[in-house]
Amino acid sequence: MEKLENLSIEEKIGQMLMVGIGNPVHIENVKKLILKYKIGGVLLYKQDYKDYKELNKVVNELRKLGNELKIPLFIAIDQEGGRVNRMPSDFENLPSASDLSKAGLVEEASKITGELLRKTGFNFNFAPVLDIKRFKENHAIGDRAFSENVDEVCKSGVIYINEMRENNVVPVIKHYPGHGATKKDSHITLPVIEEANEKLEKEDIIPFKKAIENGADILLVGHLRIKHVTHGYPTSMSKSFVRKYIRKKLKFNGVIITDDIRMKAVRILYGRKRALKKALNAGNDIVLFKYKPKDEKILDKIIKSGKIKPYKIDKSVRRILKLKEKYKIENEKIPYLENLPDEINIRIKKVKDKIKGNENEKN
Repeated sequence: MEKLENLSIEEKIGQMLMVGIGNPVHIENVKKLILKYKIGGVLLYKQDYKDYKELNKVVNELRKLGNELKIPLFIAIDQEGGRVNRMPSDFENLPSASDLSKAGLVEEASKITGELLRKTGFNFNFAPVLDIKRFKENHAIGDRAFSENVDEVCKSGVIYINEMRENNVVPVIKHYPGHGATKKDSHITLPVIEEANEKLEKEDIIPFKKAIENGADILLVGHLRIKHVTHGYPTSMSKSFVRKYIRKKLKFNGVIITDDIRMKAVRILYGRKRALKKALNAGNDIVLFKYKPKDEKILDKIIKSGKIKPYKIDKSVRRILKLKEKYKIENEKIPYLENLPDEINIRIKKVKDKIKGNENEKN
């Protein structure tokens, strides 16, 4: 792994960016963007490949790109199971976090997910969800949360984190400070958390504290506004919130990543360029954004502006490099395993059958 002092300012800022694809027509443009700006991570969506064979091809093309960079790429996915499933249809989908928790199957499902991601070439997963379930199943969080019970969320979250680690997959705890505390969806609007911060600290923030006590390395900060705390800003864009409530109060010294800054919650407030600049200046270590044409112009302006303080950049990049070293992030080619879907699907079906059996017993 390249040392911090050997990186140019452009290469350092590149490490602080993760670009999402989400459309196969953009893959070649994203690859060029990665090479030009030395971007540190890429997020793949289900739309980027039609089957496992094509996924293997895309992942290996990205890993090959990593050999042209000084530092290997995070190759990320948002694989929770249930409603949030980004794997190709060759693979069965695991039930939701809520169903797994009720059935006592979080550990078994997490083992399957960790192994599946490692064998398909992913080294970074936007999970587990540590929000508390408060609303209906189809709420923005709903059944994506492990439970309504804080202790159960804590327990399940730690199990999930440990299983990802076993497979050298970086687990991302999300959506700090707790998307379960609001009815609104940050994909569509800027949710406001009405509860006093003291209540959040006694409930919603507890699972994050427990995860950090158990060595969580990376935290995703959501696009949420807390009444009387962030003063109109989303938490992800608030310098004082990141410094006071994540670094100081939470005592978190790991990597902070934003939710996608192209979500409406942020985009309608700031626009693309201003949102990226504001997120970097707020103290986030990595800023996630879904690719759009003309991103080159935006990145050019931000990198050349010189408005992000060098010592802040160094702090963030030092954390990122440490994380990549810890999880042994590398560029090696991932073999195509013809029997992998069958092997994984047998295990997933067993999990589903156990849940069905539990439901039948109750009825």
